[in-house]
Amino acid sequence: MNKKWLVSILSTIFIWMLGVAAFFFLSDWVPAQLHIESSVLIEADTSLSIIENDEKSVKEIIHETQKSVVMIEVEKTGSVGSGFIYNDQGDIITNAHVVAGADEVKVKLTDTSEYNGTVIGISTDTDIAVVRVSDLEEIEPLRLASTSPPELGDEVLALGSPLGFQNTVTTGIISGVDRSFEINNYHYDNAYQFSAPIAPGNSGGPLILIRSGEVIGINSAATEVGTMGFSIPIIDVLSLVTSWSETPMTTLPTMDYTVNEDQTASSIENLATYLVHYFYDSIDQQDYVTAYSLLGHSWQLNTSYEQFREGYLNTRSVIIDDIYTITKEEEITVVAIISAEERKSEGVTTTEKYKVNYDVGYENDNLKLISGTGEKIE
Repeated sequence: MNKKWLVSILSTIFIWMLGVAAFFFLSDWVPAQLHIESSVLIEADTSLSIIENDEKSVKEIIHETQKSVVMIEVEKTGSVGSGFIYNDQGDIITNAHVVAGADEVKVKLTDTSEYNGTVIGISTDTDIAVVRVSDLEEIEPLRLASTSPPELGDEVLALGSPLGFQNTVTTGIISGVDRSFEINNYHYDNAYQFSAPIAPGNSGGPLILIRSGEVIGINSAATEVGTMGFSIPIIDVLSLVTSWSETPMTTLPTMDYTVNEDQTASSIENLATYLVHYFYDSIDQQDYVTAYSLLGHSWQLNTSYEQFREGYLNTRSVIIDDIYTITKEEEITVVAIISAEERKSEGVTTTEKYKVNYDVGYENDNLKLISGTGEKIE
């Protein structure tokens, strides 16, 4: 009997010892494991970062796209229209009715630099033409959609220069497809109908599909009543414009045109305020290279790019609250009231108001910010 009690006691002690050992093991091991990152979570985080990097905001798409969108001025007819660079030869797609009756045109970029362009192809049936500016070969062309036509409800951007206001952007949706009609002997087949407002001067500008950032059409017509624009599908005319780029027309067809008194080019005051808007838009997108390129020669001599960039590194965003021009003889000063969100320290930002003044003028036929001053508004 004593022997049985002894075995029972020893067994109980052994079980207790195992329990105590297991307790201390788990109390040390389990918390340690809580600090080891889960491989599943790591993979999920990585995939999320890839998605965020691939998806661009609408503001980013606009800023990148507008560098390849141009304003076209035809001195002979007084016409103002739009276009966009589509290849690495400096070739610009636009509407035939924009350049009708002209061999040479003026082409103006987002930074207001101006170039001479030559019409190398134009159709008398489809409202499409191509202008070549060899000096623009270095400009990155827009990406063209070659497959997957847009669907009803897809969000789009319409870029152009309505009424001479360069690089205006409007938003809307695809509100209809396969629209066919005729205007002034031009046949429009399978056109996209969209709700983004456009006006005279938008003609020839690109219609951008927001979800891909690609050009899906050439904005060509609008109704006088309501908000309804029409765009020629890029996939329908791509072979035609490519043939002109490969083999330019040696003789352009004779075309009817009228002098357009309504579509006048932007005044110097409008261009000056636009340049300041574009300057701060570039700062807002942290595109310091473009912003610096808008400065005049003497300003750049006194301020290196590194100094310029460093001065804006803590600027998170800029909003122009008010802007106007002061013109004295041939000198133009743009005055703007801006609100700047500035980073003061890690995780701490404040919004400051400034009054800035920019003297604007031409250098080598390009409009530049010659000099600038600013003061904080308390």
